[in-house]
Amino acid sequence: MQRRRTEGVPDSEAAATLPELVQLEAILSTAPPELGIDTACEVRVGRHRLPVPVIRLGSTSPDSPAIAFVGGVHGLERIGSALVLECLRQIVRRLPWDDSLHHLLEGLRIVFVPICNPGGMWLGTRANPGGVDLMRNAPIESGERVPFLVGGQRISPALPWYRGRSGQGMEIEARALCRTIREELLTRRFSLVLDCHSGFGIRDRIWFPFACSREPIPHLAEMHALKGLLDEVHCHHDYIVEPQSRQYLTHGDLWDYTYVASLDHADRVFLPLTLEMGSWLWVKKNPRQLLSREGIFNPVARHRLRRVMRRHLGLMDFLLRAVGSHRRWLPRRDGRESLRAAAVDQWYADGRR
Repeated sequence: MQRRRTEGVPDSEAAATLPELVQLEAILSTAPPELGIDTACEVRVGRHRLPVPVIRLGSTSPDSPAIAFVGGVHGLERIGSALVLECLRQIVRRLPWDDSLHHLLEGLRIVFVPICNPGGMWLGTRANPGGVDLMRNAPIESGERVPFLVGGQRISPALPWYRGRSGQGMEIEARALCRTIREELLTRRFSLVLDCHSGFGIRDRIWFPFACSREPIPHLAEMHALKGLLDEVHCHHDYIVEPQSRQYLTHGDLWDYTYVASLDHADRVFLPLTLEMGSWLWVKKNPRQLLSREGIFNPVARHRLRRVMRRHLGLMDFLLRAVGSHRRWLPRRDGRESLRAAAVDQWYADGRR
């Protein structure tokens, strides 16, 4: 694929003052021509237009699996974008010399959407410039009772977790992200996305659908097999892997929406994962971060930021290799029922489903 620059990626006046876009430009300035660079959409903030960049590399064969790394869906959670950008930087730096990486890319498609909500980052808000929480914005409803506000509300954009007006349609950033996932991932027999967030508790969690229902997903056996692989390879990891419904239910979850769309094709497997980095641990070690809204959701001390990178880049590398080698570990038809039963015992036996 030929590398192409689209207007606003990231040469505009606004982009030059958003640190994440400046960092992305520095990474791309040394990238080889095989990287595909595009703008999924542009977001208006006052007189400025900010791009939502998409970077692609690897196999263009429709038979190859694909993985996407997403960050910055919530503008306040800048650590998610920082992590995705660092993963991209490492891959770009490895391309000139790493034969094993080139071998992996011959059979794997990688997509990066590191700055999904640039307007929220510009304004220092969780929501986008319209006050809409992108992770509550999809047209999917929970049939069960959701917690007040946090489950998604249509009362006012002045309150958190605002879904947008009923019947308004999805926000431009949410539409662009879902379109990218649909075009790059849902067309393939196997794909996976890792969406990087922060702000839930003192433990790092990996969530999978559903957020709208306590019912198990159809690909529960595949999810359990992936967790088993992670446990075997990284036996000392500290991630809690679970359906989001074990914590709370929500309306409008983007990954519920894209996962349900993937079910239209029975021969395809799409596993959307959300990494929730335990930001309360950073606050516990440095309570002064409570005085800063950004400090509640991001590591401030440099050594903690570096520790976060070391911790989660290993997970991202594992997922790259797991997706590239999915045929070796995905459950076969005759073993799916036993894996599903084990997963139900692990995640749903206490009745939270």
